[in-house]
Amino acid sequence: MKTSSLRIVPLVASALVLIAGAPAVCKADSAQAVSLFDGKTLDGWIDQENSAGGLSTGDIKDFAAFAKKLNAKSDPISAFLNDKLEAAAKTDLASYSDTNDNAKAVRSAVVKSLNKILADGSIYDEARFKDVQLSSDARELLARKPQGAQAVRLNKLLLEDAYPADLTKSPATGWIVKDGAIASTGAGRGTLYTKGDYGHYRLTFLMRHVSGKPDHQACVLIFCTRPKEGEKPLDAIGGIQFQVPNGGHWDYRPGFNKGNPNNEFTNVVKPQFNIHEWSQVEIVADASTGTARMAVAQPPGGKAIEVLDFKDPAAGKVGPIALQMHNGGLFDEYKDIKIEVEPKDNELATTK
Repeated sequence: MKTSSLRIVPLVASALVLIAGAPAVCKADSAQAVSLFDGKTLDGWIDQENSAGGLSTGDIKDFAAFAKKLNAKSDPISAFLNDKLEAAAKTDLASYSDTNDNAKAVRSAVVKSLNKILADGSIYDEARFKDVQLSSDARELLARKPQGAQAVRLNKLLLEDAYPADLTKSPATGWIVKDGAIASTGAGRGTLYTKGDYGHYRLTFLMRHVSGKPDHQACVLIFCTRPKEGEKPLDAIGGIQFQVPNGGHWDYRPGFNKGNPNNEFTNVVKPQFNIHEWSQVEIVADASTGTARMAVAQPPGGKAIEVLDFKDPAAGKVGPIALQMHNGGLFDEYKDIKIEVEPKDNELATTK
């Protein structure tokens, strides 16, 4: 794969903002490394928040009460949704009870069917929504007559406005800048990816997992697929996942979606880094060979150890780099994110 086709987003080098004693110098720093994050804004990044356009079972506060409205067609919107539900979901919903053995499966099937409705064209009709007080976000987006992913986002907002007591309001953003770091908001499964595309590079950054579910780690995605304008992104934008700092992994390419489908991942060591403390991470990736290596040092500034290797020539792809909010309720922080494009070799500088 030729790396001459890289599109590099304009970057601004910035001084490191110190947080919780994290050091200002990384061993991998070089004259060729430039900053991907200025410590103040998310310029150069795109926030792709999955929950912004999709409904999950956790978004429904009281499923039994919500089901009752849909079954009774108690208002024009409930009647519309009931008519649009898939036949099997509609049948199961008619006899739904929280105590039924199949309650969880029914909730999942109904939400899946509702998401198809949200993705299948506008649900807005003036008469249908005449008694609904629309939020300012919904009114603004409605006026723009959105297409693609933004049209699905509008449908989600309209649904939330129609059922304010039943549905949790979804945030528009999954990532913010907090105390000089890029921080996930815990809003839901999603990614923050670069506006630039990269093929051969050395990526270094500091990270820590602040809080959240212990079985879902902070993650970085490489060899990702950039969504086209108005297109719904692939889950985890189809990338190769490196879980930082301890080396978990996943392959999100379409048709794979497994932890190690072709034995392409190698855990060099099995460290026990404290995920709540700052770690220094280095990833060297080369799309032309489909290889990537990761090293981690804790505390930052010390000698790193190689943690995880990846090799699959078919996976190599010039594309964005992403931070992944592995699931809702996770709070991760990243800072001092730097990239060296076309490094002279694929060695891990921080292990020396």
